[in-house]
This record gives sequence, structure tokens and C-alpha cells, in this order.
Amino acid sequence: MSLHSYQSVNREQLVKDITAIHQQSLANTGIEDFEHLTKMEKWGKICSIIGYGTAWIFPNPLSALLISQGSFTRWTQVGHPIVHRAYDKLKGVDKNYTSKKFAHGWRRFMDWPDWFTVAGWHHEHDVLHHYSLGEKADPNNAQHNMEWLRQSKLPMWSRYVIVAAFSGIWKVVYYTPRTHKEFCLHSARRQGEVKPAMTRLGAWSLFTKQGRALWLQSILPYTAYRFVLLPLLFLPLGSFAVLSVFLNSLLAEIFTNMHSFLVMIPNHAGDDVMMFDEKSHSKGEFYLRQILGSVNYPTGSNFNDFFYGWLNYQIEHHLWPDMPLSQYQKVQPQVEAVCKKHNIPYLQQSVFKRLLKAVDVMVGKTSMLKPIVG
Repeated sequence: MSLHSYQSVNREQLVKDITAIHQQSLANTGIEDFEHLTKMEKWGKICSIIGYGTAWIFPNPLSALLISQGSFTRWTQVGHPIVHRAYDKLKGVDKNYTSKKFAHGWRRFMDWPDWFTVAGWHHEHDVLHHYSLGEKADPNNAQHNMEWLRQSKLPMWSRYVIVAAFSGIWKVVYYTPRTHKEFCLHSARRQGEVKPAMTRLGAWSLFTKQGRALWLQSILPYTAYRFVLLPLLFLPLGSFAVLSVFLNSLLAEIFTNMHSFLVMIPNHAGDDVMMFDEKSHSKGEFYLRQILGSVNYPTGSNFNDFFYGWLNYQIEHHLWPDMPLSQYQKVQPQVEAVCKKHNIPYLQQSVFKRLLKAVDVMVGKTSMLKPIVG
């Protein structure tokens, strides 16, 4: 998008058009949207049941893939919208599917079997990422986060190898400690404390307060749940069954990391995606940035969207983070039409094309766009 086109967008009219779509969506939202959520949840549970139901026989990629899809579904299609409060205001919804109850207290691993805590992820994702999209304060800004690799003197081929390896472990080595760090900083500010010093190594150290909390609240609980407790449930079937489930669980974790990397990282990266130096100062500018800083993948059916975790509606999700999943299917064509009306690029491409664009940014081959506002 050219500078002239960027500056010429009628932001006030854009707000009116976006608001009109939202108001219509709110009027159409009902208990059927919650039923859709539980349907997707059921699909994910079926994947997990079949995955673990066959994982004990012998280590194999099929069982691991099914376990992975179950974990991916639990995060992206159940936890994600619920923590965003997408179902809080619907009448007739089970309270355990609202942000006030979901994964709180003893329900942590029943609702949220993942590396990071709900509170930490809510702050890192729902607050910092969504309201600082494309800025330096955005913890998911791929270009800023990968400057160490972009500016390195490593051969270009080796940078791609590093990113490929990173994709299989990124949730535990990057996303979990980053989420924990941001939540610690947020908690310290709320309590009026001096900003704690948090180096990359210190964040993992058992000799620091933040490091111990990371291990006790995230790393050890999830490790015990996924790689100790679940495999031990198969002990009546023999020691080989336990080992087989353990190995399939490890492989599933790698698959889940790769799957989430595939659909999440390209959502906001590429040489045709914008990043920003300053915060937006109007609602119209905010909406415009959500569109210019996000990318969609193919959309339109439950079966298709299930495998993307509904992250293929990233533009619509960033306009309305608290919208039920099923509503995104309905508003997507309307949002695309509004973008066409205002001459705003609406990026929607194959996830694999977007992955290549995102990785090119991460390794320093290309860079993201920047509007020059003056």
C-alpha cells in the first residue's frame, strides 16, 4: 500500500463501516455460536482419543499427529476465544466456558493443558499483541524478535535451518518464557515495584524469582502432565506401552509446535505486511492497522477452518477479538468488501506462501513495510 493510499483512507467512514458489520454480527449472535464451539471442541477431543487410543501400540506419526491436532484445537479453538471473552455474554452458556471460570484453579489442566498460564497468555496475547500490533511493544513482532538472526553474519542457508529447527520447539524455548516475562513485568508494575531485571538466561534460572516461577508454574506442571502422567496411565498395558505413549507424546509436541508456527507466525509477517513505530491515536487508525498488519488464509468451512484453528480469519479476529468463532465465517466477506470499498489491501493467501514470506523476514532476506507518516 502506497503512502498516498495509506494517508487517504477515510478513517471516520471506515469506523462506521466496520461498526455496522459488528452491530449486525452482535444481533445475529446466539446460543448456536456456543454450540458451534462445543462442536469444534468435540472434534479436537475425538482426535486426542484416537491418538492416545493408538499411541500405546507402537511409536508412529499418525497417533502423534492426532494428539497434536487435539492439543492444537484445545489452544486455538477453545482456550483462545474463551480467554478473549467471546462467549461471556451469551445466554445459556456453561460458566466453565467463560473467561472468569475457564482454566482457573483446579481446572487448569482440564481446560488448558499447555505450557503457559492463562493469566500470562491473556496479558501477552490479548493485551500486548492485540493492542500493539506491529509495534516494538508487540511481543509477536517477528522482525523485531529476530533481529539477532537478521543482523548476524551467518550464511543465509544456515539462517533458514535455524528457523526450521526453531519451529519445532518455539512454544517452550520462546513463547512460554516470553509470556511469563511479560506477565511478571505487568504484575510488578501493578504492585508499584521496580521493573525487575530479566535477562534471557535469568528468566530460566532457578536462582531468580522469575526463573523459579517459570519452572513451577509452566515448565514442570506441563512436563509432568504431558510426558509423565499421561504415559503412566498406560502402565497396565505394560512398560512398552508407556514408552510408546511417551515417544508419541514427544513427537506430538514437535508437531504441535510446527503446526502452530505454521499458522501463527505468518499471520503478521511478510514484506507486504505493515509494522509501525508509533501507537495509533484514533479508532479509525487502529482498525486500519489491524487490517494492514494481518493476513488471512483460505476460509469458509468448518472442516477447513478446524485445521487452521480459526487463525485463518486473522483480519476479522483483530478487528473483533471477542467475537465467537462461527461469526468470523459470516463477517469475512463483508470485511473484504469494506476493504475493497476503501482501497485497503486485504491479504489472503495460501498458508505456505505466507510462511515463506514470514521466514524471509525472520532471516533478513526481506523486511516488513513501514508507513512514513509526517
